[in-house]
Amino acid sequence: MPPANLESKFRNSNGDMQMDLKNRVALVTGASRGLGAAIARALSDQGVKVAVNYFASSKKADAVVRAIQQAGGVAQAFGADVREEAQVDRLAHDVTRSLGPIDILVINATGEQPMLPIEEINWRSCLDQLEFFVKSPLLLVKVTIAGMKARKYGRIIQIGSEVFETGLGQFSNYVSAKGAQLGLTRSWAREFGPWGITVNTVSPGWIPTERHADISDSAKNDYASRTPLKRLGVPEDVAKTVVFLASDAGAFITGQKISVNGGNTVE
Repeated sequence: MPPANLESKFRNSNGDMQMDLKNRVALVTGASRGLGAAIARALSDQGVKVAVNYFASSKKADAVVRAIQQAGGVAQAFGADVREEAQVDRLAHDVTRSLGPIDILVINATGEQPMLPIEEINWRSCLDQLEFFVKSPLLLVKVTIAGMKARKYGRIIQIGSEVFETGLGQFSNYVSAKGAQLGLTRSWAREFGPWGITVNTVSPGWIPTERHADISDSAKNDYASRTPLKRLGVPEDVAKTVVFLASDAGAFITGQKISVNGGNTVE
């Protein structure tokens, strides 16, 4: 059990866990909807100034920003395709100029995730996923790591997926890319640790968001019934885990994959 003075550091007068990150700056990619939007809001609730990255929908990103601002937080929308080096360079420059140096990098952006039998998969199918889960993280880390090293502080949090553990037929392009992304987390954790920079992956189970609007209730109920907790997760479940890892409470956790899936994978 932790010493009382250490535990009290992270709790308020009501006994609720507090993750005070006031005035830190976070860049959350793919934050105009779904998990990214929930993560942006949750970080803002703890005093983080949030850069809400989007690719296609400025209106949705602006709505996330407005919700944060109406709750008393600081946020700004930044459009960029995080697969393109020049756009990532500009994104980091614009965020730093507007909000300050990036302390927390949440790598969440994703694209289409087609399920394809092996007869229909080609190398382009694999590259489409690798560009989001290997190329984009590489570009984002390269433009933020120098500042983190100089300040001897940084939190890099990747959003993975349980599919690397469960495997899923006709999805090998996506599953293999998620495995590669986890490899980056483990290698970078060892490389950046001496500067006080942590690198972790949060791996959600199937958490329905806007992109799953066409999925039937029976399919959702079937998935939920197979988890020990017998329910689907919500985006806020993932967001709370990200906040924990970004805070001082998670400062001694690095190189880890944390599954947020109701126990669907028990490792």
